[in-house]
Amino acid sequence: MNAMRSFLSGNLPICASKVLIAGTLCLTVTLAQAAGFRSIDIAADAEGPAIHGTMWSPCAEPPGEVHIRGRTLPGVMDCPLLGENLPLIVVSHGKGGSSIGHHDTDEVLADAGFVVVAINHPGDNFSDLSRVSDLATYVERPTDIKRLIDFMIGASPFAARIDRDRIGFFGFSRGGYTGLVLIGANPDWAGAIPHCRNSTSHFCRQILKQEFPVEPLTHDPRIKAAVLADPLAPFFSADSFKAVKVPVQLWSSERGGDGVLPHDVAAVDTNLPAKHEYRVVANAGHFAFVPPCPPAVAPEFCTDAPGFDRVAFHAQFNADVLAFFQTHLTTTRHSGGMVPERASQ
Repeated sequence: MNAMRSFLSGNLPICASKVLIAGTLCLTVTLAQAAGFRSIDIAADAEGPAIHGTMWSPCAEPPGEVHIRGRTLPGVMDCPLLGENLPLIVVSHGKGGSSIGHHDTDEVLADAGFVVVAINHPGDNFSDLSRVSDLATYVERPTDIKRLIDFMIGASPFAARIDRDRIGFFGFSRGGYTGLVLIGANPDWAGAIPHCRNSTSHFCRQILKQEFPVEPLTHDPRIKAAVLADPLAPFFSADSFKAVKVPVQLWSSERGGDGVLPHDVAAVDTNLPAKHEYRVVANAGHFAFVPPCPPAVAPEFCTDAPGFDRVAFHAQFNADVLAFFQTHLTTTRHSGGMVPERASQ
């Protein structure tokens, strides 16, 4: 557990490769140039507890290093924000993850002109697991992201530089579930009973007892595009997605893991009503979407199937995520030349 928390608190700089439905191709790795890096804090309010997060942003400084939680990441600490009318990407980690758990993707997006902000979900992060097994977490997570967006375009010192009409979402695992809810999906808690019959988790015990959440779930129409990587999806039925209208790039590992089943992700693909991208990563396990581990750390989620190159995969994964957001969040309103009308690859 100590090794796992050490990894989730931060990772070494990475890049990665091309994944197709048929297989994984190794492409040229592209390193981050210079992303600005800073911490953000959202005060507790009537909607929830205090939230800590991390922000990456366009930066004109030469590439440097940021030292955080015993890790070294590429970036420039507190670099002045570069550009105006910048698109915003908000990021939601998986169970017990952290705000820097997808730092390589965040760096690539910031290098290309996006403001990227990830949070530690209260009670469900590497340093605070107090609510990780409670079904209420699945209600609170979307609200956490809504509060993050409120902050970034409201009280944040960067609010005037952010284009509130160009907000995207990136989420992994439980973060993918979080994104589905935010863009309009409604869980079918009773429909998850079959999934929970063979589970001993606390939230499954709550579902089996039909102790379903009664609080309304938070949908956020300000989100205009979403990338969902291996979303935890046993809580959704065919009717859950009727209100989802925004563009989605949906990723699935072929092998699944940590409670995420490939057929559940495939069902999301089948039932999403709007046109979307769907990519199955051949030979990948669930944690392939997390950057490769530092050499000294080797927990279960750092191990890939023989023949799968996580470093190579991440280079193309990051490039494809960037291209998706550039396609769906780029307008002629940008300033400073940070985000082109179409990405060239």
